[in-house]
Amino acid sequence: MKKEFSQNIGFFGLFFCMVITLLALGSIIYFIAARGFGVLNWDFLTKVPYSAMTKGGIAPVITGTFYITLGAIIFALPLGLACAIYLCEYSPKSIVVNIIRISINNLAGVPSVVFGLFGLAVFVKFLGFGVSILSGSLTLGILALPIIISSAQEALLAVPHSIREASLSLGATKWGTIKNVVLPSALPGILTGVILSIGRVAGETAPILFTAAAFYTRGYPKSVFSEVMVLPYHIYALMTEGAHPDEQRAIAYGCSLVLLLLVLFISGVAIFLRQRKRGLYG
Repeated sequence: MKKEFSQNIGFFGLFFCMVITLLALGSIIYFIAARGFGVLNWDFLTKVPYSAMTKGGIAPVITGTFYITLGAIIFALPLGLACAIYLCEYSPKSIVVNIIRISINNLAGVPSVVFGLFGLAVFVKFLGFGVSILSGSLTLGILALPIIISSAQEALLAVPHSIREASLSLGATKWGTIKNVVLPSALPGILTGVILSIGRVAGETAPILFTAAAFYTRGYPKSVFSEVMVLPYHIYALMTEGAHPDEQRAIAYGCSLVLLLLVLFISGVAIFLRQRKRGLYG
């Protein structure tokens, strides 16, 4: 009887925490949607801003956000996955490797403004890329690396060792086993890390403030060395630096809703792919 009572208390506590979390998430979504939905229309999504960003749309801003996010993932995913494979499959078990893993986990908690200053010093100044899509993508890619490495390591370590032994016993090489057996089995967990990194990269303001973002540009970026307008900084600029706060506040909420929907869409696609792979290899 006492154990059953304790179990019910535990279940109630978990249920209460879940309800609080869902209420907080729902409140945020409702707050943004209620204030931003009124400005959403086709012109808002497809035209360029004009008249001190009080009219027109945010098409270049959406495009810039897409370029920056895509560039960061293209840079971070291969490096993060390669690092995770080496640490889990090839590196000897030693104190040094454990220190490296702890350091990677600690990097995930470093404030994003620190990565922004690093990107400013290395990519913008030292390498001479300037304030550009390339500098912003590389900076955000470094920001996403710890998340991708950590999640990929957990996914690789979750694959049973017996599967590796079975593949090796059939004559497969170590790399062949990793490529054809281990990685497909770990892919759902790896995609989880990609989902988390996309959400963080797309919503960051501080790193791109130093490395990529422009207050206003005419038209669309022409190359990876172009400055770019992005949704997080555009929202910040409209709310803090605009000369027409009443008009720009509504646009800022519309941009916030678009950013939220964009992240949810990209995450939804990644979750769909993860579930398909989980069904194939689960």
